[in-house]
Amino acid sequence: MNTTLKTYDTNEFQNYLLEGNYEKCSEYVNKILKEDADIKFIYDEILKKSLYSIGEMWEASKITVATEHLASAIVETILNEVYFKVITQSKVDKRVVVTCTENEFHQIGIKMVSDIFQMNGWQVHFLGANTSTDELAQMIKKVNPDILAISLSIPFNLPTLEKTLDKIKSDFPDLFVLVGGQAFLHGGGEVLRKYKKLFYKPDLNELDNFLKLN
Repeated sequence: MNTTLKTYDTNEFQNYLLEGNYEKCSEYVNKILKEDADIKFIYDEILKKSLYSIGEMWEASKITVATEHLASAIVETILNEVYFKVITQSKVDKRVVVTCTENEFHQIGIKMVSDIFQMNGWQVHFLGANTSTDELAQMIKKVNPDILAISLSIPFNLPTLEKTLDKIKSDFPDLFVLVGGQAFLHGGGEVLRKYKKLFYKPDLNELDNFLKLN
């Protein structure tokens, strides 16, 4: 099925999140799955856009941090529910380390990125939130990945990302790095342009296309 944004009212899902109504959120997503929607559509156009909007509400003090945390917890549970759509028997001999920077506690975006790599048959080393730069460097040395993928949600943490990239590019200058996340909706491109073999991917479709070509 060629699912488009016109097919579904994403505000409905977002309202269920704001209400903390897990049952309705799960029902909404499973309805789309039964109609053979692309998992990337669900991730990008339903889950991610809803969380981006809720994150902006929190930044503007329109909702409490508790409401934002509850919405994130519901989405994480739904990601676990739909994981069966991610698993593939087709494997490639490529490895990726996926992570958030230090002081970055929003790991849902990088979990979605991890799932896209898995859908493309990659061996994924998922480090999650708040990974120290030194520990990340140790993991890269141990795993020797083809790609490092980093997510950044909070613009305030951009200097921390820059510190991480300085360290990683100094130690592993030939490593390909992919960067994305809500923080870059507010700028930050001038930081990324400093580094060689670094690519910004704004959404999961672009990431999926990149992996299929490389």
